[in-house]
Order: sequence, then C-alpha cells, then structure tokens
Amino acid sequence: MLGVLYACMGLILLPIFMLAAAAGVFAQHAKGAEAFSAAPVAVAAGIMFGMGLFIPVIYGVMGFVVGIIGAAIYNLVAGWVGGIEMEVE
Repeated sequence: MLGVLYACMGLILLPIFMLAAAAGVFAQHAKGAEAFSAAPVAVAAGIMFGMGLFIPVIYGVMGFVVGIIGAAIYNLVAGWVGGIEMEVE
C-alpha cells in the first residue's frame, strides 16, 4: 500500500522535478556560461524525459522498501514495549 502511495506522490511531484531540471538545463546555456562544456539541450531533455518515466517507479519501489523496514522496526519495538491498548465504545 505504501509503495502505491509513494508512486502516486511521484506522479504528483513529477512536474515540479521536470520544471526544476529544465531550469537547470537552460541555466547552463545562459549568457556567460558558454565557457563550460555542457551537454546539448536535446541530450538533457532526453535525460529529463527518461527520468520522468522512472521517477514514479523509483518512488514506488523505495516506498515499498521503506514500508517493509518501518513495519519490521515497529513490530520489533512493539514486541519489547507491548503496544498500546485502546477501548472504544
């Protein structure tokens, strides 16, 4: 479940990352930055597009892994502490 939530979050944050990457590419080619050897805009745009496809997948996988680790730590600590008992009427 956490993996799906993180993948959806990756889809939501994708436009922000793409805009930031585009700003970085165009900043490289700004006036005064010609002295540095920078990748052509087409190559950088292709890399941005490729990363755009993988960002939700990477977020989903990492969310799944973090969820497994977090659940394992919770179960370990809950075994030591005993958890919290609640009564609801």
